[in-house]
Amino acid sequence: MTVPSTRKDFMIVNMGPHHPSMHGVLRLIVTLDGEDVIDCEPILGYLHRGMEKIAENRTIIQYLPYVTRWDYLATMFTEAITVNAPEQLSNIQVPKRASYIRVIMLELSRIASHLLWLGPFMADIGAQTPFFYIFRERELIYDLFEAATGMRMMHNFFRIGGVTADLPHGWIDKCLDFCDYFLTGIAEYQKLITRNPIFLERVEGVGIIGGEEAINWGLSGPMLRASGIQWDLRKVDHYECYDEFDWEVQWQKEGDSLARYLVRISEMTESIKIIQQALEGIPGGPYENLEIRRFDRVKDNVWNEFDYRFISKKPSPTFELSKQELYARVEAPKGELGIFLIGDKGVFPWRYKIRPPGFINLQILPQLVKRMKLADIMTILGSIDIIMGEVDR
Repeated sequence: MTVPSTRKDFMIVNMGPHHPSMHGVLRLIVTLDGEDVIDCEPILGYLHRGMEKIAENRTIIQYLPYVTRWDYLATMFTEAITVNAPEQLSNIQVPKRASYIRVIMLELSRIASHLLWLGPFMADIGAQTPFFYIFRERELIYDLFEAATGMRMMHNFFRIGGVTADLPHGWIDKCLDFCDYFLTGIAEYQKLITRNPIFLERVEGVGIIGGEEAINWGLSGPMLRASGIQWDLRKVDHYECYDEFDWEVQWQKEGDSLARYLVRISEMTESIKIIQQALEGIPGGPYENLEIRRFDRVKDNVWNEFDYRFISKKPSPTFELSKQELYARVEAPKGELGIFLIGDKGVFPWRYKIRPPGFINLQILPQLVKRMKLADIMTILGSIDIIMGEVDR
């Protein structure tokens, strides 16, 4: 009787491309030796839509509705960076009230993004209950967004020099109520997840990144702060009016998947603190700097007559980008979201380079999963927090 010989060669498995509803369409080619991961190659580009080239053929105002499709879970941040870059390029002052409204919207968006990271992350590692809980709170945030901007996800709310509209009557009280309620929600998550022994078994000591290693890979956001580096662009760059609020940078020193979870959970609490202070101290005044709405020069005299200027349909205000280059960045929920912008004395940017945090953070994945078990891939990938719309652009 012949004994069947056991195979010694490696097995190659395709993970994905997954359904585009959650993280996006990512394909991993994984080389396995039994349960052990030998190699992992991420395949990108399934969600590539040429966002940078589209930006170079649009004015900033025309391009604003597109940008919410990069990271479609933290849409306010993509809008913020799109208007911050031209504002810095032309040194445009944003009214204080507009800056406060922006901060409130950005921090609400940060909470919404972290919530929709938490739910699928827990589902990935086998806990279904939090997935349903997070939608309860996230729905309240989207109700607030809808009341203020008219849209739940793709807001098109930010403008060069301010925001589209002022906060509606009663919105501030509604938002303060949400803040009080959400703090109890976070306590519930802590009780349900943080001290759960099965959860700790899955994430503790999995996917460890050291501080120096995180810097060398160019990581940012919770990925960097979970490795003991206290780096937050809200403190470093002093953009908008974050300096006027009392809050702390959240960080952990362990650098594993649990540390990244703890950073994001505590960031939500800090965001609530910032929102509460902004709502209580929001000043009066204009919500947009209308100076930049002026047309600098009118090409043809005929168009200057009353009929054309006031009765006919007006084109959207064009904004001329001066002939210089600039790198602008904001602290998005996933890390440093930046734009490298080159103006050419025209209304279209000459070059528009997007620096997405997810794309840079994803690079470390093959190194993290090597010598781990197959089941740990989902834990590590989930803890990185990627959105493929932003990775592929």
